[in-house]
Amino acid sequence: MLVKQESLKNKLKEVFGYSQFRGNQEAIIENILSGKNTFVIMPTGAGKSLCYQLPALAMEGTAIVISPLIALMKNQVDQLNAFGVNAQFLNSTLSKAEMNKVKKETVSGEVKLLYVAPESLTKEDTLDFLKQAKIAFVAIDEAHCISEWGHDFRPEYRKIRGIIDNIGNLPIIALTATATPKVQLDIQKNLQMDDASVFKSSFNRTNLYYEVRPKHNTKKQLIQYIKKHKGKSGIIYCLSRKKVEEIAELLQVNDVKALPYHAGLDAQVRMANQDAFLNEDVDVIVATIAFGMGIDKPDVRFVIHYDTPKSIEGYYQETGRGGRDGLEGNCLMFYSYDDILKLEKFSKDKPVTERDNSKLLLQEMASYADSAVCRRRQLLHYFGEQYDKDCGFCDNCTHPKEKFEAEQELTYALKAAVQTGQRFAIDHLVHVLIGLKDQYVDSYGHDQLEVFGVGKEQEPQYWNSIVRQALLFDYLEKDIENIGTLKITEKGEKFLQSPHPIKFSKDHNFDEEVQQEEEKEETQAAAGHDAVLFDMLKALRKKLAKEMNLPPYVLFQDPSIKEMATTYPTTKEDLAHIAGVGMGKVQKFGKPFLELISKYVEENDIVTAADVVVKTTVNKSKLKIYVIQQIDKKMDLEEIASSKGITMPELIEEIEHICYSGTKLNLDYYINGVLDEDRQQEVIDYFMRSTTDNMAEAIKELGTDDYTEDDLRLMRIKFLSKYAN
Repeated sequence: MLVKQESLKNKLKEVFGYSQFRGNQEAIIENILSGKNTFVIMPTGAGKSLCYQLPALAMEGTAIVISPLIALMKNQVDQLNAFGVNAQFLNSTLSKAEMNKVKKETVSGEVKLLYVAPESLTKEDTLDFLKQAKIAFVAIDEAHCISEWGHDFRPEYRKIRGIIDNIGNLPIIALTATATPKVQLDIQKNLQMDDASVFKSSFNRTNLYYEVRPKHNTKKQLIQYIKKHKGKSGIIYCLSRKKVEEIAELLQVNDVKALPYHAGLDAQVRMANQDAFLNEDVDVIVATIAFGMGIDKPDVRFVIHYDTPKSIEGYYQETGRGGRDGLEGNCLMFYSYDDILKLEKFSKDKPVTERDNSKLLLQEMASYADSAVCRRRQLLHYFGEQYDKDCGFCDNCTHPKEKFEAEQELTYALKAAVQTGQRFAIDHLVHVLIGLKDQYVDSYGHDQLEVFGVGKEQEPQYWNSIVRQALLFDYLEKDIENIGTLKITEKGEKFLQSPHPIKFSKDHNFDEEVQQEEEKEETQAAAGHDAVLFDMLKALRKKLAKEMNLPPYVLFQDPSIKEMATTYPTTKEDLAHIAGVGMGKVQKFGKPFLELISKYVEENDIVTAADVVVKTTVNKSKLKIYVIQQIDKKMDLEEIASSKGITMPELIEEIEHICYSGTKLNLDYYINGVLDEDRQQEVIDYFMRSTTDNMAEAIKELGTDDYTEDDLRLMRIKFLSKYAN
């Protein structure tokens, strides 16, 4: 059924609120409306969903949308319902009664889009009901799941073509955001869509900034990064559910509004957490890489991979959730080769083909992380798109690594490809170049080649980088028919005939970078605190203490002042993280200190090392809460110590920590039982006139005949609770 162009534009404006189509959208929609098979390769955030949603509204009957993600189904159905479109989904989260209602509405023609999981399609009753309905066309979202060469292979997707044929002769639109040329070929072949009109958009997301950092003090780096992007929406991906929970908790205790999201959570909790993120009740969602998010939120300002992803496809798709509105989008990945080894272990029990493919994908991921070539250039090349310049908008472009003359190395790499018959992958070429006699080199007689061992002076990683840069700069190319195999290009042949000077980039050496960072931290630690600021803070403390008629240490102790002069806290939250401070003291004494530090930082152009002291989630916080609760109930201190299996001095130390952090504690009920009023007053008078709260000084002054050390420590807590908190 053909629909006039004007009518389409009206529908676009009336339902979705857009005045114009983007990119290939209009051509794709017209192709579907004319009943032709359609294959769409379009990056995340470029408007894929509209390509099947709008024609569904313009045609008679119901469009079936096959989607692998329950979360994505709910998200899209909610959005369409908000637009006034009757869209429904069929999946395992529905009750029997809810399923029957959806089926009835579909058969009667009320439902315009029906989202179905591929697993549901294989059920006989689902097929029977679909045969009764008037189906307009079938949309296959996340079509890369069909390909065993892709990053997210789902066996159920291989059965889709047969199921569609069972329902009737229907047009198909297959859509994916992440498909290498090999995967594209595989999708078309499996869906028998060789005749399909192919619409391929550029994979270049110009507003995304790509950055890779080595895993070093990762939690501290993470908190610093998020504090820098305070109040902005972000997604953090982790490798395991346990890590998701841990990072979500870490963020929460560091005053970041964050929630976890993974398949192990109860479905209702998961949906509630997703909705909280979409509705901006929380800023950050922490999710597993394995469990796809499917969250369509336009203003995600940063996407962080806390762990290395399993593939470049997965990485590209996940980073693609940032900046979908075309504005700021920061993509940060923390990389460690240990993550690659862990992921390799995960696939050890898979079938051989799947295991080998996983290994290839991981090698590509590791090479992307290690490479110092423009990140955007690497990503686009991976998806078969040529990008002949550096983007200037990634870490490798803004902080370029050293380059070296590589004419000789490129010549050897190209000769290795030619002399081995252009039918081997990178590993084999590298083995030939470094002179490694493995079973394949031996059995093919490649140890007899002219290039065998010409690069034995260098490490395998060096030659791996040379071959990959030869690929990136179009001297070699991947054979689409034979996964992993490299062939020489016309440009490569010309280079061999007439070599010329060429520069390649040195790869990152993250182990070396971490070592340099550690040495820098040691130097900074040895240099200690900022002596000038320390003296200024002490002078301010003395002045304020005099005005308040209090000893200076009551405001802040020297170790706290020293830490302030090391980390330069400029907000209440940062100051509360200083050891021995806490929010209570910040509220009471903090303002003038923060003003002084802020002014000093600004005047001296100091870069504060995101200068947060990261709060950790430790079990001690449980002990702290317990102690406060029991003191409130006036429980005997010996009983509190006994119930927790700690000594009295250890309990008093815990109470001191609580008190020094600014929490007011009333120990009168206990102290009154061990010291009379006169002796209490004598100790209070001592601490009021003393210039220090040092316990050795107090014992020396007051003597041990009348007081034990525990007595004096408890009286010091009473004194500080009264005057400092």
